[in-house]
Amino acid sequence: MNVKLRTAPGDLIFNVFLYTFMLCIGIVTIYPFLNVLAISLNDSIDTVRGGIYLRPRIFTLENYKQIFMYNNLIIAFQNSVIRTLVGTLLGIFSSSMIAFVLSRKDFIARKQVSLFFVLTLYFSGGLIPSYMLMRDLNLINTFWVYVLPGLVNAWNVFVVRSYMDGLPYSLQESAKLDGASDLTIFFKIILPLCKPVLATIGLFISVGQWNSWFDTYLYNSTEAHLTTLQYELMKILSNTQAGASSDISRLGDSSISNKVSPESIRAAITIVATLPILLVYPFLQKYFVKGLTLGAVKS
Repeated sequence: MNVKLRTAPGDLIFNVFLYTFMLCIGIVTIYPFLNVLAISLNDSIDTVRGGIYLRPRIFTLENYKQIFMYNNLIIAFQNSVIRTLVGTLLGIFSSSMIAFVLSRKDFIARKQVSLFFVLTLYFSGGLIPSYMLMRDLNLINTFWVYVLPGLVNAWNVFVVRSYMDGLPYSLQESAKLDGASDLTIFFKIILPLCKPVLATIGLFISVGQWNSWFDTYLYNSTEAHLTTLQYELMKILSNTQAGASSDISRLGDSSISNKVSPESIRAAITIVATLPILLVYPFLQKYFVKGLTLGAVKS
């Protein structure tokens, strides 16, 4: 027997309002990206006329060809990829190791160490002490200044620890009875069960590493071989926003200034800088949601 469920008028109105609201949020979120994409794919001279919204009027790839002629763009892209991969892998490993220790019920100083990490979320030494610390550690003008200062993030540690607290502690006790060491328990039992939360903090770390430019400006601005993509993007944006179209000649060839406009360069390089993260996120989305929610639910 088929039973038709009737929707109450109040629920129907709420659903219509909810879907309409979410549709508006989606449009507001997606439109800026589609607009930048359309500008980046539109003829540069035609773009000056304005009126580009969701699709290019005159399709061309010339804007992308020109930005890859930029003197430091290739090395900057390589450095950004390397720092993102290295920083993410080491960040995941270090955060999960600390979280494992803090999740152990037999760790005597568990509360004290956790309090220490909490304090780092509210207080920092500031810019000048941080610079002096990097200088004393001989990290300035080196690649490792991108990785080591942010190796351990207290927020990521607490996210992973919260997830580990939701795992049955009997798994570790059983492994110990079988003679497993702490490292064996960590690598063979805990880590495989923590894939969702590790993917979550991995996304946090990778986005932070990929989008970071201020550390390049602060520590490595004089080293062209250590520049990053976001730092080069920042320089181009600063030049174009100042209205100095002659600065486009810095793209490696003075003739380029006659082929592209500042707005086209901004749009194209923004897409280049954003696209890698957009390509990675769909593969981590299911872990991202699961990793943030499961650790907060305890039986």
